[in-house]
Amino acid sequence: SNEKTKMNFNFFTEKLSSAIDLRKKFFSSKKTTGFRVFNGEGDGIGGMTIDYFDGYYLFNWYNSGIYQYKDKMISALMNLVEYKGIYEKKRFETGGKYIEGNDFICGSEAEEPLIILENNLKYAVYLNDGPMVGIFLDQRSVRNAIRKKYSDREKVLNLFSYTGAFSVAAACGGVKKTVSVDLARRSVEKTRENFEINDIKADDHEIIVADVFDFFDLSVKRGDIYDMVILDPPSHSKSKKKIFSVEKDYKELIKKASKITSKSGIIIASTNHSGYSYDKFLAHVKEALSEEKVRYEILEEFRLPEDFRINRKYNASNYLKVIFIKVN
Repeated sequence: SNEKTKMNFNFFTEKLSSAIDLRKKFFSSKKTTGFRVFNGEGDGIGGMTIDYFDGYYLFNWYNSGIYQYKDKMISALMNLVEYKGIYEKKRFETGGKYIEGNDFICGSEAEEPLIILENNLKYAVYLNDGPMVGIFLDQRSVRNAIRKKYSDREKVLNLFSYTGAFSVAAACGGVKKTVSVDLARRSVEKTRENFEINDIKADDHEIIVADVFDFFDLSVKRGDIYDMVILDPPSHSKSKKKIFSVEKDYKELIKKASKITSKSGIIIASTNHSGYSYDKFLAHVKEALSEEKVRYEILEEFRLPEDFRINRKYNASNYLKVIFIKVN
């Protein structure tokens, strides 16, 4: 097939070069130093992405087919940009699992943590520490909205909080008290670190290691109420008691969130599951609220930011769906 002949150094150079061109304003930004340089199908090559973190480039490989072209693609990139160092994550083990190993490829190694900027907020990134680096760059506009428009609140609950990026955005916007809940123990030190590098006292905020569903039940029992509840679960996860899947369980999450959200509070419902269509997601959110007899309005919706280019022919490439809901 002519696919084979096309996948050469010039082909990669051309695709990378036009992707880099399209991110000119990100490269020249002083206030944001973390963004996506190449977004798979959206930039014309499926199965891989490249992220930029303050001079370092990180390749994510999602299938072994494209991984065969690694050397060609890396030398094409090295010809086009100045770089401090280049890293990779191999994510093509069965079920898209990450393959453990040293992820550093060349250049100089990044310090740990590497501090990047996003709209002038600081986030700690670890490029060689397992499958995840510490921040999901696709949520940039959501964090910005939380900080700029929704931070006039007393208490914010951030569930499935990971490294607390949403909590940090809220606190930097002026929220007095955030509560971050995640099942992973290491989320505590990671979240504290993100507060501290932004000159926010981590001790003023709560960081809790718990199963989100247990936490909900306890909050309802105690009569806790939050002015904003942020829900950004992984597509699938396992705790001791429950196998969670977004498509099956999102309705229950929304119902539980509605029980602990203040009158005129906000629920931020988010999913990055590409197999869960926007229409289905929206329908689940609406069904959950009407079954709970909650009156609400949808304030705004976010999809992928512009550096995460999508392929219009391929719906699943526009995977991020975020809905801001005001409870009346």
